[in-house]
Amino acid sequence: MTASKGNVVTIRYTLHVENELIDQGELDYLHGYRNIVTGLEEALEGKAAGDRVVVSVPPEKGYGLYDPEGVQVVDRAAFPKDAELVEGAMFYAEDAQGNPMPFTVLNVDGQDVTIDFNHALAGETLDFDVTLTAIRPATPEELEHGHAHSAHQHSH
Repeated sequence: MTASKGNVVTIRYTLHVENELIDQGELDYLHGYRNIVTGLEEALEGKAAGDRVVVSVPPEKGYGLYDPEGVQVVDRAAFPKDAELVEGAMFYAEDAQGNPMPFTVLNVDGQDVTIDFNHALAGETLDFDVTLTAIRPATPEELEHGHAHSAHQHSH
């Protein structure tokens, strides 16, 4: 069995950006359903359990290019009165279709709050070292939900 659309793939990974360890761990994901960044999913396509893949993913196939228009200044009144507005705080807005849009507070200056809708890794090349540890067919429920249900993570 290989990493292909409709299979749940378990990986052990490390992620470095500019030689700095950003993340590591184990993850189950539903292959072919955009559960991981495109460049990594493409590199894992067709690989089998036990295979190791070392890949550099450019921003265009990772978290995207950094978009200066993603930085905005909004009025403090746009936040709940009890919201703790400090640099680095994360919040969610909703787009016109009701989808969550995460953003980070960059700066608070009086009533002006500078926020950034860019992903923290936007514009970065992602260096992954991945070992595929298991592959199995997805359950009908996983296919319906579009993601893996596993011991490692699952919440709705």
